[in-house]
This record gives sequence, structure tokens and C-alpha cells, in this order.
Amino acid sequence: MKPAQPAVIRNLLLLMLAVILIAAGYALRHTVSCFLLSFVLAYLLDPLLVYLERNRVRRIYGITILYIILAVFSVIFFMFFVPFLTLRWQSLLHDFPGYLQKIQLLAQGWKSQLLPSAAAEEWRWLVESATEHIDKLLGKIGGGIYAALTRMVFNLFNLVLAPVLVLFMLFYKQTIMDGITSWLPVRRRETLLALGREINGSIGGYIRGQFVVSAIVAVLSSIALFALDVDYALFNGIFAGLASILPFIGVILATLPALFFAYVKFQSGIAMLNVIAAFSVIYFLEGYVIKPLVFKEAMNLNPLVTVIVVMAFGELMGFWGILLAIPIAAACKIVAQYIRQGKFAEEG
Repeated sequence: MKPAQPAVIRNLLLLMLAVILIAAGYALRHTVSCFLLSFVLAYLLDPLLVYLERNRVRRIYGITILYIILAVFSVIFFMFFVPFLTLRWQSLLHDFPGYLQKIQLLAQGWKSQLLPSAAAEEWRWLVESATEHIDKLLGKIGGGIYAALTRMVFNLFNLVLAPVLVLFMLFYKQTIMDGITSWLPVRRRETLLALGREINGSIGGYIRGQFVVSAIVAVLSSIALFALDVDYALFNGIFAGLASILPFIGVILATLPALFFAYVKFQSGIAMLNVIAAFSVIYFLEGYVIKPLVFKEAMNLNPLVTVIVVMAFGELMGFWGILLAIPIAAACKIVAQYIRQGKFAEEG
């Protein structure tokens, strides 16, 4: 029996290490969430510091200027925007049971209209089963909102700790990069550094571009829903911006809450058609105008692979898994291209 080759043993060890890291990340998901928030913020802010450094401003001074600007913005945000959001959120929590009751009454009305007295037993069972599922779904939605409220404590902790972590990431950026570089094998160092630069450009470009796209979609959606007089237009717009992170199915998820509030308020198919038309225009602009302008280079990922990766990482890591799934998949594709092109073997 031949002994196992060193490459096989190395690959098995790497696989075991990846499994251990995934398991540890899931167990420490709140800590990982805080780190990822800081990582994304540092990615968004670092280009500004690089620009200042090119204009002969030392990084420490650039960080000071940046934090002063962010501090002023935060004061304005917490003085004016947060109180408004808090009042609207409290209003939503207060009014949401009423919305559920209206939907349940509407479901009962649909049941009485669709179920004639002489209906067949199979038809009767179908309508009653659909009504029962609607009631269960609405109950889960209501419970999910209150469960999300309890998780806000961890998010508030992240918001307090993240600026400190971002500060260290930005200030010690070069030290961290030098430390990582020193651990790379000398024979493959240049190839690995080139690979790292390409992955960095791909991930950084995607995160910054997606942030801009989500912000634009949130603003356009909020304005459109305000114009249509849909309740809680701002929350629905923010949700639409976040949903735009999801490829392909994001537009469907973004539309559902707005359709819910529009129908409960107006009880009109015209109101729902107006919402669908507004989101169709917004996501047409997002797909064919905004994204081509924001993203300089496409990820060129297989749609099926993209959906599977987003679902898998979303299941493991929640929101951050959804956000980072596509850049991680793109990074894996870049690594695979390097291996297929034999760039590592050239320096072996």
C-alpha cells in the first residue's frame, strides 16, 4: 500500500481547517458579525485615505480628518434622523397587529366569496386550507418582527465597537499586510501577491459598488412609495435597498412588503399594480443603468452558482453571508483561474 502523498495530506489538512473555521464562525456569529461590519466599513473608507495619501497627507492625519467628518455626520444623524426612525418603528410595532387583523378579515371575506354553499368537498377543503396557511404565515411574520427586535441589542453593540476596530484596521493596514506577506512562501510570493491584489480589487469594487447601488435603490423606492401614499414608505424603501443585494430574487422580496401595506390600506388592485409598476421601473434602472455605471467589471458568475452560494452563505452567516457570498465566489473563481493557468506551477 503506497503512503499518502504530501499534497493529499496538505489538502486534507486545509479542508479540515476550513471546516473548523466555518464551525467556529457559526458558533461565534455575533463576534464574526461585528468583525465583518468593521471589515466592510474599512473597505469603504480606505480609498479616501489612499486618495489623501497620494496628496501627501499622512495616514494618521487622514484618519483624524475622516473621523471628525464622521463624528459630525453621526451627531446630525442621531439628532434628526434616529428620532424620526424610532417614532416610525414604534408606530409600526403598534399598528402591525391591526394590519394582521385586517388581512385576516380580508381572508375570511375571500373565503366566503370563493366558497359557495353548494361547493364540492374538495374545493371547500382547498379554500379552508389556504386560509389556514395564511393565518399561520401572518402569525410567523408578526413573531419574526418581535424576534428581530430582540436581536437589535447585538447590532447596537456592533455599532459601538465597530468604529474602534475600523480605526485599528485603517491605521495598521500596512503592518497587517507586511505581516501577511512575511508568512508567504518566498518562491510563490509574487504570484500570491498578484492574486491578492486581483481579489482585493474584485471584492473592494463589489462592496463599494453594492453599497452605492443599495443606497440609490432605497432612495428611489422610498420616493416612489411616498408618492403612492403607501404606509411606512421609508422602511419599505430601506428594505428594498437591502433586498437589492440578493441577485434575481431581490426584486420579488423587495416588492412584497410594499404590496402588503398598499393592499391593506387601499384594498385595491390598482394600488398594487402601481407598486409593481414603480418597482419594475426602479429595478430596470438598477439593472440596465445604475449597475453598469457603478460596477466597472462584471463578476461573470454562473447564475445558478450565484443563487446557491448566496443561499448557503445566507444560511450560515445571515445578512453578512448574503452580502459577501458573491465576492467570495468571485475570489474562488480567480484562484481557480490561477491554478488552471498554471501560474503557481511556474514558480514551483
